[in-house]
Amino acid sequence: MGLFTNNDDAMVKKDDDHKPGKTLPTRAPWAPSSVPRTPPRKTIKRLVIALAIGFFIYLFIKNLPPMDGQIRRDYRHPRYGDRKPLGKQPGPMPKMKPPPPERIPKNPVVKDTPSGQPAAVVAPPPVVPVANTRTYDGPIYFRKLAATLQAIESSTSGYSAVNKNVLFAAASLKSASLLLPMACKMGTELRSYVHFALMGGSEIDLDELRAVNGIDESCQIIFHDARPDYAATSTLSRLETCATRGLYHIYKYMHPQVLLLDASGTEEHYFLNGIRKQADALGVPVIDLPKNAHSRLSWVTKLDSSSLAAWNKISIDILIHAPPGGSGSLVQLLESLSAADFSAGPTPHLTIELPHDIDRSATEFLKDFHWPPSRVHSPSNARQLTLRHRITQTRLSEEESSVRLLESFWPVRPRYSHMLVLSPQVQLSPGFFHYLKFTMLEYLYSTASTLQSWDSRLLGISLDLPPTTLLDTSKPFTPPSPLPSKQPKGAKKPSLASQSTSSTPFLWQSPNSNAMLYLGTKWTELHSLVSNTIEHQHSISFPAPFFATKLVSKRYPSWLEHALRLARAKGYFALYPSEATARYLATTHNELFKAPEEYENELPTDAELKGGEEIRLTSGPLLETVQLLGFDEMPIVTWEGEETGLERLDDAAGEYVRDFRRAVGGKCEGWEGPEAGEKLRVENLFCLRGE
Repeated sequence: MGLFTNNDDAMVKKDDDHKPGKTLPTRAPWAPSSVPRTPPRKTIKRLVIALAIGFFIYLFIKNLPPMDGQIRRDYRHPRYGDRKPLGKQPGPMPKMKPPPPERIPKNPVVKDTPSGQPAAVVAPPPVVPVANTRTYDGPIYFRKLAATLQAIESSTSGYSAVNKNVLFAAASLKSASLLLPMACKMGTELRSYVHFALMGGSEIDLDELRAVNGIDESCQIIFHDARPDYAATSTLSRLETCATRGLYHIYKYMHPQVLLLDASGTEEHYFLNGIRKQADALGVPVIDLPKNAHSRLSWVTKLDSSSLAAWNKISIDILIHAPPGGSGSLVQLLESLSAADFSAGPTPHLTIELPHDIDRSATEFLKDFHWPPSRVHSPSNARQLTLRHRITQTRLSEEESSVRLLESFWPVRPRYSHMLVLSPQVQLSPGFFHYLKFTMLEYLYSTASTLQSWDSRLLGISLDLPPTTLLDTSKPFTPPSPLPSKQPKGAKKPSLASQSTSSTPFLWQSPNSNAMLYLGTKWTELHSLVSNTIEHQHSISFPAPFFATKLVSKRYPSWLEHALRLARAKGYFALYPSEATARYLATTHNELFKAPEEYENELPTDAELKGGEEIRLTSGPLLETVQLLGFDEMPIVTWEGEETGLERLDDAAGEYVRDFRRAVGGKCEGWEGPEAGEKLRVENLFCLRGE
């Protein structure tokens, strides 16, 4: 018995009331009859008319309302009126006149079919409306939706709240033509079950829609016809209600992890209004695909359902610490930020830490600086810019500089709130934000990352290549070559020359202060580490050599020393891009180098401190062809520049924790607690239990 189809057997009534009429007395056989006989054809015609009259009388009696005023209902078809849903459940049924309205619970009553599938509520077929007019506003039936929904419920785990279902939906045929190619690409990745639901008032057949858009079985798309009956003549309010009701039924059988809609301006407004309200009520994340999404956001098709479900949860803050006298580099950085493409999500909040003395050129530039940029669509028209001007005129100390920067940001939701730290000497490419979101969604929220706990070790994501030396500038640093075990099967072993020139993303234990996104969870740990370190140093007369020794050069800000300590103690690493990828992300202008304020009187100003050769930014599409490697496919490098593995990294972390506690001394003598790994809390480094 179908959920949204009517299979009532036709009722047939036999007419037993027709008897043969009395005949006149017969005459002699030889005499002709004076009354002519009724021809057989007329008898049959009268019989048919009598049967038809009897059938209509039967229908009239059958549809009379019972004495209690309630209308009989067929529970196999959904029947809805014009009311929009107020919550996660379908709303009340429409009131029927002239009979008194029936009382119906908020959740429609359903019966179970023999197969165990719930059957939806229906009413008698509606009156056929006048053609070619949008005047029909009767009850709603989804006559083609049951078969596909019932077929996918078990095969795609649609009954489970967590699954791999991704739903594209459209009412406009133009929007459908924009979404279907992206749905096809996503389907061929075979990372999710990709569904496409056609709603609205079009009359096109699904087979014709597939043919027009070049969609075949290789696309791996599951189609659903979620259009109501009489869609072409329905009022817009009815179609809006149909969008909400259709999504509700789809949700019950599919539980889509995310809903993708066309937000380029070609989609029907009634459809967007209805389906967004229902998606919000059901808790289904919605991704609004902008204009030219097939080219600007083609990388979305490479993500799985788990990553896409976190699309709207992610928030990024940008922090720029402007040094005194660095107006030229600051202006260049802000200009590159304004030219960036933020179509992949909300524009990040921008915080600029200004020194006490601000250059006049920087002051004039900031007067006319708008954030978000005026070209970026901002529905709330909120200003996402914070300028922090320092009051004190004295030069900051190491401690003050670290505290000031870290206090500039605190993640509201550490799992989803992250901080992008930028140096004024950095210039960003227009596509940097897309790369950040792509890598975050894959490495933090995908099914693979969740199962393998990739996010537990990731300190951050760097946008630029590492420097040519280690953080202490004592030795040169050469990025590692791709792992030999990951070479294509059957390929020849690369020569040493080719290995030296090949590039690969890699995991390095060293943090970055030029252009790096720090995860919210790690930023909170960094807060705790700096807080406890300052508290410990203020509680003793002479700091231990362990804390007095700097491993990070004074070319870098003082807070980076604390970030390195955190990475060594917890076994963290940062993701660095390959050289080929970095050219599309960011470059560091070494000629604009400014020593950190806390060290500006301790460093020479000659060109030897300007760093190595900078890369030249390249424009063009990057993420269409890039494939993100798994963490097990990337080399791991210690902060000292040596390739290593996870076990050796953990062993080194355990040894570092023991050295750290010995330096703390006092209460750490004889203290037993976690030595390393995920169970180790920052407070444990100082022999504190923590919360």
